[in-house]
Amino acid sequence: MKSRVIFTILGALALSACARIDPHPMDMSSAVRSARTKADHNALARHYEAAAEAMRARAQEQKNGLAEYREHGYYYGRQTEDLKEHTKALVRVYEEAAEANMSMAKAHREMAEEAR
Repeated sequence: MKSRVIFTILGALALSACARIDPHPMDMSSAVRSARTKADHNALARHYEAAAEAMRARAQEQKNGLAEYREHGYYYGRQTEDLKEHTKALVRVYEEAAEANMSMAKAHREMAEEAR
C-alpha cells in the first residue's frame, strides 16, 4: 500500500515535470496584432487574467505538495530533498508565469483605456 502511494505520487510528479509551462497557452500574436478596439483589448486582458489565475492554481497545487513533502518526508526516503527542490522550482515557475500574464493583462487594460 505504501509503495503504491509513493509510485502514484512520483508518477504524477514525473508527468507534471515534463509538462511545458507556457505563460500564454495559445498563439496570441495574431490576436494582439489585430486588437484595435476597447473590446478587443478588454477580451485579451480577460484572457491573460484567466491564464494567470490558472497558473496561480497550479502554483497552489505545488505548494500543497511541498507541504506534504515537508510534513511526511520520511515517506519518500532519500528522494525527499530532490522532491522538495523540484517542487519549489515549479512553484517559482508557475508564479513567474502568473506575473507575466498579469502584466500583459494590465498592459491591455491600459490600451483599452486609450482606445477609442
